[in-house]
Amino acid sequence: MALIRTTPIASVESGTSPQDLLADLWHADPATRRRAARDLAGVPQASQALAERLDEEQQPAVREAIITSLASLADALAVETLLDCLRSDDAALRSDAGEALKSAGQQHAGIIHQALHDSDPDVRILVLGILESLRHPELESWLIDLLEQDPHVNVCAGAVDLLCEFGSGRAIAALEACLARFPDEPYLRFGVELAMRRLNAETGQ
Repeated sequence: MALIRTTPIASVESGTSPQDLLADLWHADPATRRRAARDLAGVPQASQALAERLDEEQQPAVREAIITSLASLADALAVETLLDCLRSDDAALRSDAGEALKSAGQQHAGIIHQALHDSDPDVRILVLGILESLRHPELESWLIDLLEQDPHVNVCAGAVDLLCEFGSGRAIAALEACLARFPDEPYLRFGVELAMRRLNAETGQ
């Protein structure tokens, strides 16, 4: 399901004022709420209202429209709202928000990075998937920090997988230290050894 709209729909498309669109976010009719959420993608400063509606919305089609508009607006509040969705018990909402963040997070990589320190390891794992798409220049450093500090083996395994693709010789010591912290995890050992073979080959060792 595609969530990212490359060209926001202008709020004037239906002739409805931004004020009316904001009011329609709380309309009893889901179709009206969906249209309002969709058209607010073209209204600067609409992120707060969309975030408040998303917190209450139960209709999947309306939530999808809200997430699409937040991704299109892509300001800091929109990105933080989408990150909050990663903590939801609703798997579809987590998935849609994660996909949206791969686009919306491009200008806010620092906010995404902060979420690597979330108290929930499942959130940290989802954030790794977003960072893979962002390919930020500091990605390797962030992954090394995870290997050195994160207490959850699955988070570290996700970081190892990314270092296998995006790492350099700088990451070798952190990979070794991570394996020493989790010596009895076969999957992690396999990933670390694979990453180290690739990185050592690149450095000619």
